[in-house]
Amino acid sequence: MKSSSFRRIAAVTATAALILAGTTACGRGSGDQASGPKVVLAISTLNNPFFVELRDGAQAAADEAGVDLYIVDAQNDSATQANQLATAAAGSTKAVIVNPVDSDAASASVNTLTAANIPVVGVDRTVNDADLTSLVASDNVAGGKQAADELAAAMGEKGTVISLQGVSGTSASRDRGAGFDEGIAAYPDITVVAEQTANFDRASALDVTTNLLQANPGVTGIFAENDEMALGAIQALGDRAGSEVMVVGFDGTSDGLTAISDGSLYATVAQQPAELGKLAIELAVKAINGDKVEATVPVEVVSVTKTNVGDFSK
Repeated sequence: MKSSSFRRIAAVTATAALILAGTTACGRGSGDQASGPKVVLAISTLNNPFFVELRDGAQAAADEAGVDLYIVDAQNDSATQANQLATAAAGSTKAVIVNPVDSDAASASVNTLTAANIPVVGVDRTVNDADLTSLVASDNVAGGKQAADELAAAMGEKGTVISLQGVSGTSASRDRGAGFDEGIAAYPDITVVAEQTANFDRASALDVTTNLLQANPGVTGIFAENDEMALGAIQALGDRAGSEVMVVGFDGTSDGLTAISDGSLYATVAQQPAELGKLAIELAVKAINGDKVEATVPVEVVSVTKTNVGDFSK
């Protein structure tokens, strides 16, 4: 989706995060004089295509609903996000949508918001030990199991696997990893020989995979908890990706779908980031209006391979 031409995005230092209008990567919705309720969308990082799509979905829904949407980017820093959420609590914010950098670290900030009667909707990741108004997220455990099944099929149900994990402390990484571990355990001839975090980052995954392949030269499969890490693994593999070593990712980003089409990525578990953003706005508006909201709103995930990638290409 294309961003609204009226949205402004500005990057500033973490110190300036104490002023909401100047928060790191802050944007507004339709027009500078929006008169609707102010909603803050606090995103873990916009240095990831998945969250860019989520932001755009939220912005489109906010424009349609007349919501004055402020978008803040924590750049994967929990302290920055805590400052951003504290600013939201002190301002005229009517609701907050949070995609936490760390599911544990965000709990104090979220509880401060709810104590001030500001509804908080979690998106994509939950916040542990916090009273969220609602959570809209993919079923990451089920998605992890689907990824295991796809990788096992690609490997002929035998071989050795490397698992690339996301940001420690996030529910998305924990749940995808748990689902994958449970799913791959059903294949006794497949062994996971290494697990290591690459922080949902492509460059980190390139380095981590390069090192793990040196220590485990016979690996025939790689699971990455998001497509960015899968693409980093593919870079490390070179011509071996899709032939000698099968790679499965998670998210269904545009780059991931392109890699499936060219054969370097065997499969991805596709989420619907724009839909997550849209639903989060809808839940926030319902909460602001005092309407009943569901505690959890699941969004379907779908396995994508070369056979159906044409249905998902963006």
